[in-house]
Amino acid sequence: MNARTEKINVLIQGSSEQTEISSNHDDAQFVAFNLGKEEYAVDILAVQEIIRWANITRVPKAPSFVKGVINLRGTVIPVVDSHIRFNLTHQEITDDSRIIVFKWGETMVGMTIDHVTEVLKISNKQIERPHTIDGIDNQYIKGIGKVDGRLLIIMDLAKVLNFGIHDGKE
Repeated sequence: MNARTEKINVLIQGSSEQTEISSNHDDAQFVAFNLGKEEYAVDILAVQEIIRWANITRVPKAPSFVKGVINLRGTVIPVVDSHIRFNLTHQEITDDSRIIVFKWGETMVGMTIDHVTEVLKISNKQIERPHTIDGIDNQYIKGIGKVDGRLLIIMDLAKVLNFGIHDGKE
């Protein structure tokens, strides 16, 4: 069977680097990033863009993990504070801090991250499904990617971004 190959170009705002990667349909493309000391990954097809840290306006009575909203070229986008959402230790904002903007149904949603590490492909064989372990909340985890001796926590965006916004799906 000959798998169709496609090329994906990713340009991270604020960086002069452009990454071109190839894949076949047995592999999935991911954006890898750090939150604290751990490395996470999200499906690149859900990523609209990655932007530099922006001024975030607080919204009264929003859930605690919603940092606020930003104005992205005329569109108001809610921004999830990843550290609060995942109960992680707060990190200071640095020059490497970014907001990943996801297309969620008809809505765009941002998520704060500490540092983008790379764009990579992971085959289905390299992804292990999370196991249920008492005391560990893995509701936001879709799987664990094993790549070159590293473990990447693959996020389940449907659960991470499900906080009462209309996703455009009925």
